[in-house]
Amino acid sequence: MLRELAVRTIKPLLSDMAWKRVRRIDPTTARRDAEIAARAARRDAEIAARAARRAAAAKKAKLASQAAAPPSLSTLAAKYGTDKWGGPHMHQYTPHYQHHLGHLRNERFTLLEIGIGGYKQDKAGGASLRMWKEFFPRAQIVGLDIEDKSFVNEDRIRAYQGSQTDARILKEIIDDADNLQVIIDDGSHRSEHTLQTFAILFPQLPDGGHYIIEDTQTSYWSRWGGTADPTATYTTMGFTKTLIDGLNYEEVTDPGYQATYNELKIVGVHAYHNMVFIDKGTNADGRWNTNRG
Repeated sequence: MLRELAVRTIKPLLSDMAWKRVRRIDPTTARRDAEIAARAARRDAEIAARAARRAAAAKKAKLASQAAAPPSLSTLAAKYGTDKWGGPHMHQYTPHYQHHLGHLRNERFTLLEIGIGGYKQDKAGGASLRMWKEFFPRAQIVGLDIEDKSFVNEDRIRAYQGSQTDARILKEIIDDADNLQVIIDDGSHRSEHTLQTFAILFPQLPDGGHYIIEDTQTSYWSRWGGTADPTATYTTMGFTKTLIDGLNYEEVTDPGYQATYNELKIVGVHAYHNMVFIDKGTNADGRWNTNRG
């Protein structure tokens, strides 16, 4: 009763702050307020603890995911010392390789690389073959070199010796290969050799396969058989430009035009700095230009 009387008679005469101080005189009110504050503090502490546990769990999961994630091709290039990635005097190839070939990472197939490297000292070379072996843990890695590089042979890596324009050795490699999907020409870098090798090997690559030519900058260097003339068609890059036109052979308006093998079987050409990716498939959309003929 006294409390109700005080509320009716005293509270209207006081400010809110003064009334709160009067209320604290009441032991019951003070005890209740303390209990409410304690419960709020415990609740806040529990919320903070749950948030901390969630953050710790998320951090642990992220670290576990990072530890389980396979290394990038650039990381493996640095690990094995291949010049396909890094440094001002090295190439920047591996990001493009990972972009175009990453879907094969866990597949069973054969990768052929022409040019094993390591010519400045005895028993050197094979860095990129080892890189490919780790990046493609189920693939067979094959190398071809003009010199004897048999010392690189190990589980899932095999080296052949011979010229990249020798049809006999190339046929032997093709016959031995199980599900050949990737061919990389990192050989002599001379256009005449590159184009001869392509003419022999590309028809042997199955649809869905990828043919890559590295170090195409030699197309412009006369000491490598190249020329500064960008319209020349006998260089690697000049040849590549004709392949791009060939992608659109169905739009040629000459009714008597006969498509070449390359035009019929190349479905993609991707050119990057000093390298080209060529995708094999069936180039036949069937959507003929209405102006044809």
